[in-house]
Amino acid sequence: MITSRSEVFFGRAVLIAVLVLTVLPLVNMLSAALQPADKNPTGLSIPADPQWGNFVTAFETGHVLELMLSSTWIVLCVVPVCLVFATLAGYALGNIRIRGGRFLFLFLVLGLTIPFESLIIPLYYQIQSLGVLNTQWAIILPLIGLYMPFSVVWMRAHFIGVPRELSEAAHMDGAGLFQELRRIQLPLAIPSMSALTILLFLWTWNQFLLPVVLVADPLKRTVAGSLTFFQGQYASSIPLLNAGALIIIMPAIIVFLIFQRQFIKALLQGAVKG
Repeated sequence: MITSRSEVFFGRAVLIAVLVLTVLPLVNMLSAALQPADKNPTGLSIPADPQWGNFVTAFETGHVLELMLSSTWIVLCVVPVCLVFATLAGYALGNIRIRGGRFLFLFLVLGLTIPFESLIIPLYYQIQSLGVLNTQWAIILPLIGLYMPFSVVWMRAHFIGVPRELSEAAHMDGAGLFQELRRIQLPLAIPSMSALTILLFLWTWNQFLLPVVLVADPLKRTVAGSLTFFQGQYASSIPLLNAGALIIIMPAIIVFLIFQRQFIKALLQGAVKG
């Protein structure tokens, strides 16, 4: 299909506009973070004397290291569990085509339509009954369940696109289900699994609502959930608040920039299969 110059120009203009709208808030936050701590910046401006020490102050007095360790522990508990169960379930629904699989798939799709906010009250009482309220498990256990519908649907979309001839050839060579999964299916699923890992990491790292509601101690929340802690501590210092926020969101930006190729590869792979 031949693309006209006007279409190319319009597409590039839209991408540039989206890029500017995405980067501008970060630039504004950086500008505010570099202002003197006792100053209240009102707009985007280049500071005459950048106060890089604001980041050190925010890191030390805001207990950022403890917050990142807490968030890392939550990520390490949520992401691998979701990835393993979603891969096995996606393989069962997409490749084996188990009985009742269509009903289970529709049930999972229905789970995608339920917003987190509508589950906060029942989750609170359920977590309280389990005796893990105000602990990190109050965040880990709900997130595993809430992420599972999307994760299974994502992995099913990959496995259902794998040619059936590969499975038939593996079975003719005497391979069992687990041998086929380990030697054939998993290597082919690495792009989809990598993209899912990135999404789960970003969603868990940036999870805000559940930690605020279910955990009272800010140092046991995710880093995003501890933004209220920063806001309360630096309410009178906008530069320090912006410095703390930038420190908190930087790991998520770095992870996405490092693994963006794998993420795009998985999306393109799904588009080609579709």
